Amino acid sequence: MEKKIIQILATKHELPLKEVNRIVNSQFKCVAETMREGDFEKVRLPKFGSFRAKKLRIKHVTDAKRKSTGNRS
Repeated sequence: MEKKIIQILATKHELPLKEVNRIVNSQFKCVAETMREGDFEKVRLPKFGSFRAKKLRIKHVTDAKRKSTGNRS
């Protein structure tokens, strides 16, 4: 699906596949970082879908982050 969308975007906007691939991968990295931080309810990328984490998972990630940094607040 991702490759198909990259191809469609490259054709529609007359951009090189490498450039579109870089942009799309950048978006996914941004979503991953946001999810890693746990500071969100839902992240939505049109044409790719919505991403969310369960509250228990967010608590687990947040607790682990606090533990690793020594921050107890």
